[in-house]
Amino acid sequence: QVQLVESGGGLVQAGGSLRLSCAAPISIFVIATIGWYRQGPRPQRELVASITRDGATTYADSVKGRFTISRDNAKNMVNLQMNSLKAEDTDVYYCGVERYGYWGQGMQVTVSS
Repeated sequence: QVQLVESGGGLVQAGGSLRLSCAAPISIFVIATIGWYRQGPRPQRELVASITRDGATTYADSVKGRFTISRDNAKNMVNLQMNSLKAEDTDVYYCGVERYGYWGQGMQVTVSS
C-alpha cells in the first residue's frame, strides 16, 4: 500500500504563512505528478497545485502568486509554501497522486481573520 506522509499545517492568522510537506515512496516520486488538493464542502477535491516529475507546475487561480509548490529530490518530498493566507484558504489539504488514487491522511489548515 502506497503511503503519502504529510506534515505541516496548523493555525495561522490571515496574511501569514504555512508550509505543507508530503513524503512519497521513491517509486512514486520519480514517475508521478504529485499535487495538493483541498476538499471543503465540495463534492470533489479541488486541485490547489501540482508538480510533474520534471518540475512543471500548475496552480488553481485562487492561489496563484501566493502558493508555491516544489520538489525536494534528495528527500522524495513535495512541499507547498503558502503565503498571504486568507480565511477562505481554511480547509483540509491532501497530498495526492490522483492518477493512481493515492492520498495522504489530510492536514487541517485554519486561517483566522
